[in-house]
Amino acid sequence: MSTETKKTEKKIVAKVDTKVDTKVDTKVDTKVDTKVDTKLDTKVEKKVEVKDHTAKVDVKNLRISTKFSVEIGKFIIKKNLQTAKKMLEEVILIKQAVPMKKYKKEVPHKVGMAAGRYPVKASEAVLMLLKSVESNAEEKGLATEKLIISEFITGKGTNQMHQGRHRGRSMKRTHIKIVVRESEK
Repeated sequence: MSTETKKTEKKIVAKVDTKVDTKVDTKVDTKVDTKVDTKLDTKVEKKVEVKDHTAKVDVKNLRISTKFSVEIGKFIIKKNLQTAKKMLEEVILIKQAVPMKKYKKEVPHKVGMAAGRYPVKASEAVLMLLKSVESNAEEKGLATEKLIISEFITGKGTNQMHQGRHRGRSMKRTHIKIVVRESEK
């Protein structure tokens, strides 16, 4: 065989090996503990299965205000999922206000807090997402009574413009990612 064919065979084998190594099991993560045995100078690998105790929901371009979703996120983060759902239901019924801490310019005071509002539309959308993440957790086999909201990430969505008479005004779009984890208590 010529040297050119040997080089191409080596390249092909290297490409195939890299593709096989990047395959990852998404359901159960494995953790590899490596220990070096000093007597034999060999590595001993032990695979330990790690169960994922989180569930998440990720939504793009939701038609709600980004500012209100940021404030709702600060309002319910690190709370039990059932408690957060009850709080948002009270906001929808206009019984409990969401404290406005970042976007509070010219916002009036509410009972029991400094600046607050009742973002009903945004609360309904977030409540829908909390129900969705709860069903995702049930599908994974997590205990829904022990779920705590660990991450609530909001971001500005795509900048779409209104049509017709309202040309020049952009629509409200928000990306939201909610991650819940199972508490150890």
